Amino acid sequence: QVQVVESGGGLVQAGGSLRLSCAASGRTFSSCVVGWFRQSPGKEREFAAAVRWDGGYMDYADSVKGRFTISRDQNTVYLQMNSLKPEDTAVYYCAAGCGTIWPYSRAYKYPFWGQGTQVTVSS
Repeated sequence: QVQVVESGGGLVQAGGSLRLSCAASGRTFSSCVVGWFRQSPGKEREFAAAVRWDGGYMDYADSVKGRFTISRDQNTVYLQMNSLKPEDTAVYYCAAGCGTIWPYSRAYKYPFWGQGTQVTVSS
């Protein structure tokens, strides 16, 4: 059974950095994509970043481009978040999908989700 488990959230001041981790298990992920999504109270879940397991393609939302970096090391996908802003405050979710996942930004394309980790950026 596929599992993805997030960690690394917390409270940080504006301009600071955090690194989120997503540990994936339960199958071979060579044909999979892992994405990071976020959701703030009263808002819809939105795409942040995604990476193809082989590292050959990455995608970022315009709102995080240049500040966030997604990467993978073995079975863990990281989201390095720099220059954080108060509007980055949200619950961040890791999601995995295998097979044909396109576009990467569509949450419904991902069948496997973690429980989320809270990121709070104070001004």
